[in-house]
Amino acid sequence: MSFAVRISVLALLALTAPLPARAETSSWLKRTEVSKPPPGKPVKLTPAPKAGAASSGKVTGKGFGIKTMVTPSGEDAAYIAFDQGQYLTALKLAQAAAKRGEPQAHTLIGRIYAEGLGVNKDESLAAEWYTRAADLGDIQATFELGVLYAEGRGVKKDRKKAAELFEKAALTGHALANYNLGLLFLKGDGKPQNPYRAAQHIRYAAEKGIAAAQYDLGALYQNGVGVAPNAVEASRWLGKAAQQGMVEAQFEYAVILLRGFGLTRDEPKAIPYLRSAAQKGLVTAQNRLAYVYAEGVGVKKSKLEAAKWRLIAKAGGLKDAKLDALVAELPKEQQLAAQKAATEWREEAGLF
Repeated sequence: MSFAVRISVLALLALTAPLPARAETSSWLKRTEVSKPPPGKPVKLTPAPKAGAASSGKVTGKGFGIKTMVTPSGEDAAYIAFDQGQYLTALKLAQAAAKRGEPQAHTLIGRIYAEGLGVNKDESLAAEWYTRAADLGDIQATFELGVLYAEGRGVKKDRKKAAELFEKAALTGHALANYNLGLLFLKGDGKPQNPYRAAQHIRYAAEKGIAAAQYDLGALYQNGVGVAPNAVEASRWLGKAAQQGMVEAQFEYAVILLRGFGLTRDEPKAIPYLRSAAQKGLVTAQNRLAYVYAEGVGVKKSKLEAAKWRLIAKAGGLKDAKLDALVAELPKEQQLAAQKAATEWREEAGLF
């Protein structure tokens, strides 16, 4: 899934309850899967001629990782072409299907224009196709159109209209629509402010496996917004988001494990999450990892490794006089070694 306009749950919860500093992670979520029509006749996949055929990037052979292209045909031809990156072919096939009145074909065309896949990006035209698809009953188009109205892309920003569209999609069980609707209820934007309704919708999305919703539900439990405060539940939902690789959740869950908030203190379990968040570039995690090595918490104590992570975090703009003093106290050769290790890490991460 992709992330669009950042709408922090921190900012939303600030309206109703004090909240410790949290990373800004919440946003309107957009589904990346292609909306396809219900299963019909079997789809025929015909190997394309070798001459001039481009690779789709999709592995179709077994054992050797051979990449081949197939010529899409059958009722799902437009969607097969899209999956293979043949966007102009997908557009042509979808336009033909749209003329036959297929709602999902309208949605596919909308997405192609919304993301500029093989064509010039045109969000206004995308909104027109999504509107037609939504009028024909396609729920994914209803959701996508809601995102456009929420962000004011291709249409005039209208959170009330976005709320109506999200609610319509949410009633069918659309997980991301439930999440976005929950954000609107939490802020009171497009919907009356109602933290209890917000928590219900966010919980639904969290239970369906949406990492951002799991992370935010943890925040609601931490602060008792829309739900009774519950440290154990907060930890549980943050843990679920962390397991999915959400970097902010990995950091916060690691901190919980290190401190034992709502859980038994578990330093060894915390370190992999903290290291993962640090490797992904989260500056606060990098700095916390420096402390972990400096103090030998769950790892073998190493001032050199602590200095390395502190220098990485410092280069990322995070101030910490205490750790800077630790680095300054190291022998000159260790300072140079730490600087070399930090520079190499940043080079590998593409930060130079």
